[in-house]
Amino acid sequence: MNTSPTLLPAKVRPVVEDRRWLYSDYCAGPALDLLDALGWAIVDTPEANFHATSPDGRVRIGWLPEDPAAWKRGIVWQVRVQPTEDEPWVQEFGIHTPSDTVAGFIAALVAHA
Repeated sequence: MNTSPTLLPAKVRPVVEDRRWLYSDYCAGPALDLLDALGWAIVDTPEANFHATSPDGRVRIGWLPEDPAAWKRGIVWQVRVQPTEDEPWVQEFGIHTPSDTVAGFIAALVAHA
C-alpha cells in the first residue's frame, strides 16, 4: 500500500537552541511558580527546602536541596500521592532533573485530577 506524502505527519525537528529545558538548572522556580499559581499551600524551611500540599491534601511535593537523606539517595524532588481509592505512590526526581521537567510532570498530574 502506498501512502500519499500529504497524508503523512510532518517531521518536527527542534532547533538545538530550543532545548534549554533539557538542562538542569538546580532551582525550583518553574515548579514553585506553578504550585503557587495553582493555590497550593507552600512552606519553606530554614534549610532552603520547600514542601507544597495540594488544596485537597492528597498530593505533597518536596524540593529537598538541603536534605541529607534525599541527597544520599540522589534525589532532590519528591512527589507523594495519596489517592482516595487506591494505594499511595511516590515519584522521585534526581538532582540533574530540570525543574521544567518536574513542572511538566506536576501539570500533567493535576490535569487528570
